[in-house]
Amino acid sequence: MATVRSAHTVWTGDLPTGSGQVSLDTSGLGTYDVTWKARAEQAEGKTSPEELIAAAHSACFSMAFSHALGGEGKTPDRVETKAEVDFQPGEGITAIRLTLKASVPGLSEEDFQRLADEAKTGCPVSQALAAVKNISLDATLES
Repeated sequence: MATVRSAHTVWTGDLPTGSGQVSLDTSGLGTYDVTWKARAEQAEGKTSPEELIAAAHSACFSMAFSHALGGEGKTPDRVETKAEVDFQPGEGITAIRLTLKASVPGLSEEDFQRLADEAKTGCPVSQALAAVKNISLDATLES
């Protein structure tokens, strides 16, 4: 049976001057302010759909990479993934950059890069974002 996670947003006003609040319903972790200005200019303490996508993508990729390592009998000491999502008004999301830094004892550089690439394509959030033409990965194996 599939798990279902939910969030909701309440928006008031027009796009340029209006505002909203997005609530993370399943976890109950909080409600966050959103505005067009925070999306297209400076965040100024508010979030955006792209920041929420970046959070989801970095978490999903880290989990997918850890799972891929487990399939090879490896356990990471540390996996850190940063996701940057580019939003261009009028065009939408134009690029996503994943940056991975991980410490994995006994893993070769070649296997590290292979597993990172597999996690990039296998991560369910990557698959959901397949319409973004430019999703890049910079993976660094740390000692």
